[in-house]
Amino acid sequence: MTNYHFVGIKGSGMSALAQILHDMNFQVQGSDVEKHFFTQIALEQSGIEILPFQRENIKPGMTIIAGNAFSDTHEEIQEAMKLGLPIVRYHRFLGDFMKRFSSIAVTGAHGKTSTTGLLAHVIGGGKPTAYLIGDGTGKGNEKAEYFVFEACEYRRHFLSYFPDYSIMTNIDFDHPDYFANIDDVCSAFQEMAFQVKKGIFACGDDEHLQKIQANVPVLFYGFNEENDFQARNIVKTTEGTTFDVFIRNTFYDTFTIRSFGDHNILNSLAVIALCHYEEIDTEVVRSQLLNFEGVKRRFSEKRVDSQILIDDYAHHPTEIKATVDAARQKYPEREIVAVFQPHTFSRTQAFLGEFAESLNLADKTYLCEIFGSARENHGKLSIKDLQNRIPGAEIIKEEDMNSLKSHDDSVIIFMGAGDIQKFQAAYEKIV
Repeated sequence: MTNYHFVGIKGSGMSALAQILHDMNFQVQGSDVEKHFFTQIALEQSGIEILPFQRENIKPGMTIIAGNAFSDTHEEIQEAMKLGLPIVRYHRFLGDFMKRFSSIAVTGAHGKTSTTGLLAHVIGGGKPTAYLIGDGTGKGNEKAEYFVFEACEYRRHFLSYFPDYSIMTNIDFDHPDYFANIDDVCSAFQEMAFQVKKGIFACGDDEHLQKIQANVPVLFYGFNEENDFQARNIVKTTEGTTFDVFIRNTFYDTFTIRSFGDHNILNSLAVIALCHYEEIDTEVVRSQLLNFEGVKRRFSEKRVDSQILIDDYAHHPTEIKATVDAARQKYPEREIVAVFQPHTFSRTQAFLGEFAESLNLADKTYLCEIFGSARENHGKLSIKDLQNRIPGAEIIKEEDMNSLKSHDDSVIIFMGAGDIQKFQAAYEKIV
């Protein structure tokens, strides 16, 4: 039985993979920095040992899975080399691992995590399924027939994979620290498309995805009539959303989801299309869609006094707009307050105007300092540059969250991909 050691086990993909291997009865341990990350909670619950980095962790007979953030000069990787142990990078390992199953890669600029979670839940209702979600959630199953996983375009990481199927939710310009422009992003997705072995389910409402070419069938889903799978007769309520699905203009069935906003209808359509193609029982699909509880940090709600606090990973203008729209559908009578922490200086600079536009959709905006890395050259950019573009926006500090108290009966959405949760935690302490 292989004994795995993870270098950087608290990374979201790494912790999910560790959980999968643990569930499949492999010996698993790992090491990381002392700082607490939300990804370690599931590892601790599974009884997976997390050690501080030190070369003594590396023992003969181990297979080392190394996170991408750690170079070959890392002391544990050096020790493994000295002992002649197999060292596999995360993406390479995952690429080999998925060959045992019918693999489904979920990719796209937005909606990957939500769609991966939804697909794993729906398919899992019909067939044994293993899955890896970008929020640090992983589940293994020794009998698994399907492997559903989130595949990220950043630094073209997803090109390590040759999945049976791929869902492509959209193509958008994000990660301006890596991609040159939208054409560069499109070329990465195009390359990925040629690596898919059985079929692609792409959002046909996305102008960039319409141009995708592949050596396998490409089925389109969306709101427009030209799509193979189309949502019609949409009814939005404060309880959720109901819609009819037409397959090539023929009525197929009616589905209800307990989530809000057009993006969640599209994510559901992608899942319905794939399950139809794989002949998963329609009854199972319908009931699993209805009882899906959502994934971590995607519209996660909590009631505090008269207010509703929502934690969401939105960190791109398109995502902010989708999150605010969803809040408006669910809480049409309430004031919508955005608390936003921009993630990286490069992204803030590239989308300054678009961020202002999407945040203006909220009734009131509070801004946190930009969450950037020390590696970034941020020139003179500061949070005030964004504040100046949003009428009435205020800057808020973790040590003084009192201004949020004045918004009685409101919905306060904490958005960002950095450490925005600490602002919510600070606010909860004072209420």
